[in-house]
Amino acid sequence: MIKGFIFDFDGTIIDTETAWYYAFREAYQEYGVELTLAHYSTCIGTSLNSFNPYEYLMTDLNLPIDKEEFRIAVQQRHSELMEKEAIRPGILEFLNSAKEANLKLGLASSSSKAWVEKHLELLDIQDYFECIRTSDDVARVKPDPELYVQTLEFLDLAPSDAVAIEDSPNGSKAAAAAGMHCVVIPNELTRYLEFDVPHHKTDSLSSLDFEHVVTRKIFS
Repeated sequence: MIKGFIFDFDGTIIDTETAWYYAFREAYQEYGVELTLAHYSTCIGTSLNSFNPYEYLMTDLNLPIDKEEFRIAVQQRHSELMEKEAIRPGILEFLNSAKEANLKLGLASSSSKAWVEKHLELLDIQDYFECIRTSDDVARVKPDPELYVQTLEFLDLAPSDAVAIEDSPNGSKAAAAAGMHCVVIPNELTRYLEFDVPHHKTDSLSSLDFEHVVTRKIFS
């Protein structure tokens, strides 16, 4: 029997990632540059070290752009797009089922603590999670497993006793590297990406039988 679940945040609980891509893509188009999903996907679910969409036009293409104005414009557009977003289907039901079953719940995100806590409060779901680990807590974010390892240790769970809930290839790689089973619920953006580690994939948590997850039937 599974004893706990560890959720990713961005793109998994609420789809912030698709809005970021659209906001950046629109901003790039203003300078005649196409931002492909293949290029942008390298920073989904991880740090901006491999590709920083805020700086690429300036540092790699040498375009004369005011960095701060560009950042503000992208973030404003992201906020506008996020007004249409809500908590993803099945998330609340799954959290409530886990609580009723007395299972442990954690959250492991490559985003900052301030970002995650802000949105958890807006969604009013912060109290579900016994442990929250973010980029503020680790030296390396996903696909490194450190976020999951720390969360497992805090919850006193063995990797085999917990399931990760993810949406991105980097997240699923981190879960696999931590020795965990993983349920992937791709969003509008990540459904086009390649997942190359073992996982169970579904369109939403609403489509899953909770008992089949807890008893590991979906992984057999």
